[in-house]
Amino acid sequence: MTARNEISVFALGGLHEIGKNMYAIEDANSIIVIDCGNKFPDESLLGIDLIIPDINYLEEKKEKVKALIITHGHEDHIGGIPFFLKKVNVPVYATRFTLGLIELKLTEHKLLRETQLIEIDSKSELNFDEMTVEFFKVNHSIPDCIGVVFHTSQGVIVHSGDFKFDLTPMNNDHSDLHKMAKIGEEGVLLLLSESTNAERSGASPSEEMVGHNIEAAFKHATGKIFISTFASNIYRVQQVVDAAKLTNRKLVLLGRSMVNVVDVAIERGYLNVPENMLIDQHVMDELPPERICVLCTGSQGEPMAALARLSTGNFRGVTVLPEDTIILAAGPIPGNEKNVTQIIDQFYELGAKVIYGSGKGMHVSGHGYQEDLKLMLTLMKPKYFIPIHGEYRMLHHHRLLAESVGVEKGHTFLLKNGDVVDLENAIANQTRSIPVDSTYIDGIGFEDVGDLIMRDRKQLSEDGMLVVVITISKRERKLISPPDTISRGFVDQREANELIRKINQLVKKTISDLDTTDKFSWNTMKQKLRKTVGQQVFAETRKKPMILPIVIEV
Repeated sequence: MTARNEISVFALGGLHEIGKNMYAIEDANSIIVIDCGNKFPDESLLGIDLIIPDINYLEEKKEKVKALIITHGHEDHIGGIPFFLKKVNVPVYATRFTLGLIELKLTEHKLLRETQLIEIDSKSELNFDEMTVEFFKVNHSIPDCIGVVFHTSQGVIVHSGDFKFDLTPMNNDHSDLHKMAKIGEEGVLLLLSESTNAERSGASPSEEMVGHNIEAAFKHATGKIFISTFASNIYRVQQVVDAAKLTNRKLVLLGRSMVNVVDVAIERGYLNVPENMLIDQHVMDELPPERICVLCTGSQGEPMAALARLSTGNFRGVTVLPEDTIILAAGPIPGNEKNVTQIIDQFYELGAKVIYGSGKGMHVSGHGYQEDLKLMLTLMKPKYFIPIHGEYRMLHHHRLLAESVGVEKGHTFLLKNGDVVDLENAIANQTRSIPVDSTYIDGIGFEDVGDLIMRDRKQLSEDGMLVVVITISKRERKLISPPDTISRGFVDQREANELIRKINQLVKKTISDLDTTDKFSWNTMKQKLRKTVGQQVFAETRKKPMILPIVIEV
């Protein structure tokens, strides 16, 4: 419980992982939530579509939750919002472009009319009882990114958002360096700062470099150009538009998210596309290949995205020919390398020219390298520090960077999701945690797929199942016909006749051995069958298939 003058900082997601970012600041009267993202599952999470933060703590205290503040529009910061709002419906504060992306999600989930969306910018100021919130502008790989400043009873708490320091940014969208320095001069008690590139020395390269490299690639390209990037990276999209204009190519958009985000960016003035440049894919064959540029989704190797389908020749109406050029203008997120490599191989098999990899200069990170992170720490001069948004090794390296620029040893907290830092009398301590787990989303509904379901899916995927069908007399409780055992994903019944015969004999014996009371109890009968058949199967095969007895009364 938060005491009257105590401030608590909760890490609900984004620690020891890349994705599903969520943090919260709590005082006696209010809880302000920062970001609500999702991440995508790995192949071990069978049937899971999304992973979002655990919001049970916030749901239990939803009368205190006053706002959800979003730092920017990437999926790992906004992807969980619809699921959050179904449980805790509070006003959402975000910048103009970020709100456009959020509206797309809320429309898809039929929540737009029920949600209060409030536009903010770097000059906005919000008041929540005894807590005041202001903002500052930061550079990232998407427009309209902000850091957040909380003025609390204990002191100033700063959340950096995702950032880098780009001195030649697209659209001259510079960071608020002077405002950051002023915040630091006035005193920062606690800084939460992102750690994604804490292992990389130097400073993050400028987006300007990528623009020059894309233009050069367009000038030398033959045939059609297929270029893939994150749909939300509007700066990169603008560079593609500029290069297409320079080389007199029309632009075709493939992928629903690319079409939707580009529409929002054009409508809100963040993307400048010449009139008549955008054309529909159905008319692209009317132009020569050297007049076509296709901008598509799928840079992370997603199997159903446009790029993957193009690489296998399964995108209806669009074909990659040997003289075409493929450009991957995005780096693979850790864990996606295998899928991306497979797609690259498939394009090479088609005979296309493929431009990929960091050495080609088609992508720079939107996250600051070590010099960027040290600059943020130097500007803010925090007494206490929490590295966020990264796996443990990244948080560890960020701590070392903080100590190298003056943060006192012992004043940095390497948290896990659920850990709480309490601030009282301007002193920070981490002595408690709240139960926090990941929430698995199966389909578009808010379905928290629990451990039991995941365990069943894992068992089915590894050992398959046996369905044991028995038909018994309703009056005499005796078998009317021999048991029928069906194997799915366990053994090939045509090659395991002897095992199936043994199982059927065991089923007959198990039912025969049941006493009168048990024979009239379906649950008891099924439990005995599961146990005896399971033991027999494990003894014979060392496997544990799921056993499903089906009892039919006649």
